[in-house]
Amino acid sequence: MTTAQPTTHTTSARPKPGLLNARYRAFTVGSIALTSLSAFEALAVATAMPTVAEALHGLALYALAFGMPMAASVVGMVTSGVWSDARGPVAPMLHGIGWFALGLLIAGTAPAMEMVVVGRAVQGFGTGMFSVALYVVVARLYPSELHPKIFGTFAAAWVVPSLIGPAIAGGIVEYLHWRLIFLAAPALIVVAALLMWPGLRNLPPTTPTSLASGSLQRIGWAAGAAVSAALLHYAGQQRNLMAGVLLVVALIGLTICAPRLLPAGFLRARRGIPAVVLLRALTASAFFGAEVFIPLMLSRERGLPPALAGLALTMASLAWAAGSWLQGWSRQPLSRTALLRLGLLLIASGIGVAALTVTELVPVFVGILGWGVAGLGMGVFYPILSVLILELSSPEEQGRNSSALQLGESLWAAVTLALVGTLFAASADPGLGTYLTGFALTGALALFAATLTSRVRPA
Repeated sequence: MTTAQPTTHTTSARPKPGLLNARYRAFTVGSIALTSLSAFEALAVATAMPTVAEALHGLALYALAFGMPMAASVVGMVTSGVWSDARGPVAPMLHGIGWFALGLLIAGTAPAMEMVVVGRAVQGFGTGMFSVALYVVVARLYPSELHPKIFGTFAAAWVVPSLIGPAIAGGIVEYLHWRLIFLAAPALIVVAALLMWPGLRNLPPTTPTSLASGSLQRIGWAAGAAVSAALLHYAGQQRNLMAGVLLVVALIGLTICAPRLLPAGFLRARRGIPAVVLLRALTASAFFGAEVFIPLMLSRERGLPPALAGLALTMASLAWAAGSWLQGWSRQPLSRTALLRLGLLLIASGIGVAALTVTELVPVFVGILGWGVAGLGMGVFYPILSVLILELSSPEEQGRNSSALQLGESLWAAVTLALVGTLFAASADPGLGTYLTGFALTGALALFAATLTSRVRPA
């Protein structure tokens, strides 16, 4: 006769699955590779763009080369959100990667600055598509307790690119040719997609549904908003009566189209999702609106070569990764609201310190360290909003709300870049006042956002 052994419950002692669990490993590795390559390309292009603008005699289109990708990404984001909710995120993910690579090829072979802007627009459309699809994959593949870690890991994926990206890009620009910055990346992007494929195939099956009411109209409104944002940039480059006409048309277009793409109560920072989207938009406008002029200022005003001018971007990216790790610390003593406010104050402080570098009275390294402070603030701030948008969304709205989060960022950043670009284009030889005005505008946006952090949670 055998004696029954007492049942031992080991479930609670079993370790929780991590990002490299067998189920998640393929997609984790592939998505980190894609994020790293995207980061490298972003840093490399920002480092090389002053040289590109000089070589193609297109300094007046410098800001537009950064604003157009943001405007075009709006269409990509809305399209991806609609597609992901109705058919799943796999197809928009792969299409986005394809468009991203095509845009790089167009920019890399461009005979004039205008074609660089076109290529950047195509690249932005692809980025918008795969960035929203990536959020939906995260929501459907990983359990909620892993969301802070995976978004923190995406930020950490910028570490290696930020260490080597600007230096490599500067070396390529100085000793080879700036076109290689664009033309070398597409093949590597395809490799990243292949790494992600096993993870995408393992996603839970999506039951195809009919398009939600108004989905196609949303894509149309997104196109209208993107054209209006691009027109705003173009109007800022004109010096005649037509500039005023184009400006009015662009503002009317944004006023009509943007509210139909963003959550109700967005401009009033209504509690919950609208406030989350507005905070992301304001903060992106502040940080990226200032960042695009950092390498230009260091190159033109302080005489640094491209590799050294890109060091500020490296410092900010490393600090961003550190901030992401800090916000995801399991024993974090600060509330999410406190972390959001801290991040925004760091961003505003960093912009202020970096702005001082425009004058030779302040050592260059002070500005580089200041921009690192702004990057630290972004690291603390950004992942929290990504987690919140998924927590506050029902499964059938994850694509729509994720696209709203990112398109709000792109629209506002594009408008901010149009404004500071207009200031820049207004002067044949931009000086102290032009730079300081741009930095003052972006710093004020960060401070204003800090007053709204308590509204991210529903009442």
